[in-house]
Amino acid sequence: MTKPKLAVWKFASCDGCQLSLLDCEDELLAVAGAIDIANFAEASRDIQPGPYDLSLVEGSITTAHDAERIQEVRRLSKYLVTIGACATAGGIQALRNFQDVKEFMAIVYASPHYISTLATSTPIADHVHVDFELRGCPINKQQLLEVITAFLHHRRPAISAHSVCIECKLRGNPCVMVTQKMACLGPVTHAGCGAICPSYNRGCYGCYGPMESPNTKSLSAWLEKLDVAAPDVARLFRSYNAAAPAFKEAGDRHE
Repeated sequence: MTKPKLAVWKFASCDGCQLSLLDCEDELLAVAGAIDIANFAEASRDIQPGPYDLSLVEGSITTAHDAERIQEVRRLSKYLVTIGACATAGGIQALRNFQDVKEFMAIVYASPHYISTLATSTPIADHVHVDFELRGCPINKQQLLEVITAFLHHRRPAISAHSVCIECKLRGNPCVMVTQKMACLGPVTHAGCGAICPSYNRGCYGCYGPMESPNTKSLSAWLEKLDVAAPDVARLFRSYNAAAPAFKEAGDRHE
């Protein structure tokens, strides 16, 4: 029996989410036994041609070439799943969306005229149909394995849609906003990290992007009660998922 073919693609990103797949170690061996990892440049030079049963896409669209390339990836893929903040929300590089990218280029590069880039960094779903988005910076490897398994068995991935606050409760963490008057995006951020930052007495940075139906207005009101200045509130929302609609709207309100 022919095994399903998996492809892993990179666009504008740091490769961290692809490394999460490699970090699965023993679990990856089990995955490799069930599927044919046909295209994964991070792991092997053996690139097999498509079509592919499942494509995992890391990274955002930041060049005209990549805007064309993602169309070809979509044509080659039965299912396409985006992994990580770059692919699902434009990533940290989407901060360019709020400024003049040419000004950034002039500051950073000695010869900016050699740089060919778009004015914005956009998620994959802005360009092609996406079957599922797995959030995180980087993604949770157990959630990644669940997504791969789910698509192999033609079912919806069982990924919780609740906030980081639930993970804090499960770990028995006292709320850093209540007990330490600390700014925290946990109430509006998608779960998946295991509440790492609050567990070490730090506010959530929003690495996993907006949860389902985030009430950013309510959280912003609480941040104001903590005397967090409006520009600082905007910066809180403008990080790894700055271009995610809910976080972008919240950041724009406090600009």
